[in-house]
Amino acid sequence: QVHLVESGGGLVQAGGSLRLSCAAAEGIWSFNRMGWYRQAPGKERELVATITRGGETNYSDSAKGRFTISADNAKNTASLQMSSLKPEDTAVYYCNLVLNWGTYWGQGTQVTVSS
Repeated sequence: QVHLVESGGGLVQAGGSLRLSCAAAEGIWSFNRMGWYRQAPGKERELVATITRGGETNYSDSAKGRFTISADNAKNTASLQMSSLKPEDTAVYYCNLVLNWGTYWGQGTQVTVSS
């Protein structure tokens, strides 16, 4: 079992920025992919951004141009820099970690964007 520790959520005004971070509590050798997903009230969980160990990134259309995902391979951490935030970005954001032997989720961190 791998536990993911998320941080950085909070309340911000529209147009503002937040940075989310995610780290594996246990030491892991390497990851295949890390990423962020989000779930707004009454909606399904959706992809925000992912990054592979090789640095290949993938963004949702809503995240492109506003969010940037990065990873530290040595520390097995991932961050999501979010800028130009909109009220529709309000959701619980979940860190996702894909290893050779399984997929793990963080507990989620709330991001609220006020208009």
